[in-house]
Amino acid sequence: MTEFRTLYPVIEPYETGMLDVGDGHTIYYERVGKKGGKPAVIVHGGPGGGCPDEYRRLFAPDIYDVLLFDQRGCGRSTPHAELEANTTWHLVADMERLRELVGVEEWLVFGGSWGSTLSLAYAETHPERVSALIVRGIYTLTKAEMDWYYQHGVPEIFPDKYERLQAPIAEADRSDMLGAYYRILTGDDEAAKLEAAKAWSIWEGETITLLPDEYTASRFLDGHFAIAFARIETHYFVHGGWLEEGQLLRDAHKLHGIPGVIVHGRYDMPCPARTAYDLHKAWPESELHIVEGAGHAYSEPGILDRLIRATDGFAVT
Repeated sequence: MTEFRTLYPVIEPYETGMLDVGDGHTIYYERVGKKGGKPAVIVHGGPGGGCPDEYRRLFAPDIYDVLLFDQRGCGRSTPHAELEANTTWHLVADMERLRELVGVEEWLVFGGSWGSTLSLAYAETHPERVSALIVRGIYTLTKAEMDWYYQHGVPEIFPDKYERLQAPIAEADRSDMLGAYYRILTGDDEAAKLEAAKAWSIWEGETITLLPDEYTASRFLDGHFAIAFARIETHYFVHGGWLEEGQLLRDAHKLHGIPGVIVHGRYDMPCPARTAYDLHKAWPESELHIVEGAGHAYSEPGILDRLIRATDGFAVT
């Protein structure tokens, strides 16, 4: 059996900065790898997750010039956990500002989970700016996908963990978990807000890997992280990402001519594999890799192997 590819060595950014994108928001960005090399951008998950340092290691540093950024309201961007002027289309515009800052005509776009949603929205809006597209853990923000994770489906597989997700919510409100959490997280009770944020974040941290992984789950325990993650995620989800129902798959024809790779774990709980399969059918230029024995997290060996092979593959094209 061929050995799994692993992350590239630890590297530090050669440039960091804060970009004022208007509306009171300032975006943190950093650049790593070979200055002036093959341009790429990493689009993190959540929404509200921020870009972890490990993402710097997904591309060959002697070939790629990679930009990483924290989306509005999360990570090192300011103001923290801000929902005003924070929508999918604000983020698409931010990506264009960052591309212009880098000074390239096109770049490879790499996104996972919610990052796949935003990457698809960006690529369908600006296909001429995308040299290639690598997406993992496909999520298109349809009502069916959200109901699967927060109302039925995944709760049947993790009833013990789902009970903990339900705990901050009054029994009468549990038929709409997403809406109930959003009301708490945008309310004035700071203690209730923190309790809800942690419960929301822990649910995700404990269900994104095929097998329990304390390291992956631990990131979701931090209160500062959880507040931004839960507030921004529920804000996006109750609004359907400001997308028409089914829009990203409907408009996948706009990706025509863009080479791409889709990587998806067979047992991805938050994001059913059907969506990745349907995206591949709608975007014939893509390669689809459904990884056996894997869940949702990028760090699972089979998924990471496919992602590194994808970035290596585009390094020579």
